[in-house]
Amino acid sequence: MNEYKTVARLNGLDTLRAAAIVLVLAYHYMVVVSGKNTFGFMTEIGWTGVDLFFVLSGYLIGNQILSPIAQRRDFSLKTFYIKRLLRTLPNYYFILAMYFIFPFALGEKGAAPTWQFLTFTQNFGLRPGQTFTHSWSLCIEEQFYLILPAIALLVASFKGSRRLGWIAIGFAVVAGMVARGMAWLEHGHNAISAYDYYEHIYYSSFTRFDELLPGVVIAMLKNFHVSTYSKILRKGNVLFVVGLAAVGTMFYLFSHFLVIAGYGFGFFMTTFGYPLLATSFAILTLSALSPNSVLHRVRVPGAASIALWSYAIYLAHKPIFKLAISPLTKIGIDTDSVFGIGIIMTVSLFGGWLLFRLVETPFMELRARMYSVNGPNGQAMATREEVVPKQGGAA
Repeated sequence: MNEYKTVARLNGLDTLRAAAIVLVLAYHYMVVVSGKNTFGFMTEIGWTGVDLFFVLSGYLIGNQILSPIAQRRDFSLKTFYIKRLLRTLPNYYFILAMYFIFPFALGEKGAAPTWQFLTFTQNFGLRPGQTFTHSWSLCIEEQFYLILPAIALLVASFKGSRRLGWIAIGFAVVAGMVARGMAWLEHGHNAISAYDYYEHIYYSSFTRFDELLPGVVIAMLKNFHVSTYSKILRKGNVLFVVGLAAVGTMFYLFSHFLVIAGYGFGFFMTTFGYPLLATSFAILTLSALSPNSVLHRVRVPGAASIALWSYAIYLAHKPIFKLAISPLTKIGIDTDSVFGIGIIMTVSLFGGWLLFRLVETPFMELRARMYSVNGPNGQAMATREEVVPKQGGAA
């Protein structure tokens, strides 16, 4: 039986991942279709869906890497990278091929060189309005997945590796804030358009990688500080309330304060706001992992399916948005009406499901056969936490 389909799921993580993709859809509907605040406050803060994705990915991937290290089990870089590529490449290359096959229908104002798309480096020098811009966060994740296991193995080889690991995380968090602050001072206050902010701050790996680290911190606690982690999870509902309050506060700050009209966020929000937002999402993630939390115990209808399809939905939704506008307009359907919005969103979800079913699933079944408990390599495919798919990002 296919372990990918039958493995137990965590309601809380499914709910958070479904919420993240809904936020992204709301934001991109404004960017691609309506050009206005179609979903109210959800549109304003929809870009934060990618930040939530970053935290979830940091935890899930961090746990896959740190669990065998903590338990002194063998960890194969080769196996890890093959499993990541089988998860990532099929869907991504399929959508990338669509952009190249139908450039007039899907292409926008310029595109990065092909080699950058093939190597997940197109986020360097990327500007809004270019082709396949929403792949920027995949670049950051893939680069992170490439580097994190190597660093983890290196740190684990030293005496006092646990302390060294925390020092490395702390250094990386500070480095991320310094990088954003320096980028803002160089490109921010003298910038003439938001394009500079996106290119040098929003899309850059150097200024966004630290948002995956709060998720890694959770994985560190889980695997190397078991007693502390268990005590934290006992306060599941407290974490839920605190997390909601923290996220709500960050939403409000990003929406109403320290913003430069027509450009981006001011120095303070640029330097410190992103990691604070990620930390807020990490608190909610801890709540989602707590068996005592309402977020963990309540199963939101449809959330598990949306979470399972989220990577495919993320990749497919923007081109589907773009392709849907003209035919709907020609037959007199207003894309700002409830009916028009419903059609476009439904088609986007269906398109994501098709991509998941026809492209992603066969490769995940292959991965399950390759790395199942009884497979040729004798390695478990995934824990129930790892099965939640990877994501994408905003803009």
